[in-house]
Amino acid sequence: MDRSARRGLAIRIENVAQDFGAFAALRDVSLDIQPGELVALLGPSGSGKTTLLRIIAGLNSPDRGCVYFDGQDATNLPVQDRRVGFVFQNYALFKHMTVADNIAYGLNVRPRRSRPSRETIAARVEDLLSFVQLGGLGKRYPAQLSGGQRQRVALARALAIEPRMLLLDEPFGALDARVRKELRRWLREVHKETGLTTVFVTHDQDEAMELADRVVVLNEGQIEQIGTPAELYDQPASPFVISFVGEAVALPVVVGDGHVTFGNRELHIDTHGLRNGPAKVFFRPADIAVSSEGSGELEGRVESLRRTPAGVRATITIDGFDRTLEIDSPLDRAAALGDRVPLSLAKARIFPTNEKADAYLDAGEGI
Repeated sequence: MDRSARRGLAIRIENVAQDFGAFAALRDVSLDIQPGELVALLGPSGSGKTTLLRIIAGLNSPDRGCVYFDGQDATNLPVQDRRVGFVFQNYALFKHMTVADNIAYGLNVRPRRSRPSRETIAARVEDLLSFVQLGGLGKRYPAQLSGGQRQRVALARALAIEPRMLLLDEPFGALDARVRKELRRWLREVHKETGLTTVFVTHDQDEAMELADRVVVLNEGQIEQIGTPAELYDQPASPFVISFVGEAVALPVVVGDGHVTFGNRELHIDTHGLRNGPAKVFFRPADIAVSSEGSGELEGRVESLRRTPAGVRATITIDGFDRTLEIDSPLDRAAALGDRVPLSLAKARIFPTNEKADAYLDAGEGI
């Protein structure tokens, strides 16, 4: 099998919508995925990410909108004609079949006129077993494999049909943390070697940020932001994105005539033309520190300390704020338990008050 000859497929989603009764799973979603790109669909449960993946695969038909493959309308193209390699979270392997037969299944069920010979299928299975690092295990059954090995078999089965794209739905969700980390690295290598356009669904932000070229953040059936992992982290476009991607604290403030105040303290933050009224200042643990000058924009009390690879993470209660927050400090500048400390913001983002973002912070999704 000549993997080097494969070319990634361009996928275009145009104003796609899907309703399940009164529930809008997707609302006018548009997205361009470049040939050979590795894209993550990231979002909480019910955000529409799996529905979008199934529409790309042809397992769902959109109520409105179109899907294009390499510029050709594929909205009504049958799933069997899309040449999609689909990997499910629960592997979906046939328990009564050997590993080799599972991998060969998509080839064996092809119509006779397009079915490769037995010898070709056997050679392809052996090639894929080696490729997914399961050489010599073709005669085993799924029950005789670990979870990570079964997921490799599922991927080999998806690749056996020589797909034009690879779609994965929470591919590592059923695995433990150590195996997930190993398979993330391995999937990135698989993507590099095959060159396939790859789209995967996840609610795990670490997974999305580590693997993807670009991440599509969805919420309530709409796209909140599309960007590289660095863009999402450093330039979040909405309160929801900064709340969902990475750790964040939302400090309630008031904007008035270009000034930002928290209680009776003024914060040195650019309002970016935000109109007067209540707002939220968002910042991450790395964005706030104990002031080296002895006075800061905020004050707080150190409630707990824990060692991290980079230094010390302190949990702090800010005066006038009913939540704790965490800050990272180097070992040589760490405050002591119970200390009152001045705090300074090195970087922050300000947005109008947003109920969706607040809900995630209240639920513990942020700090």
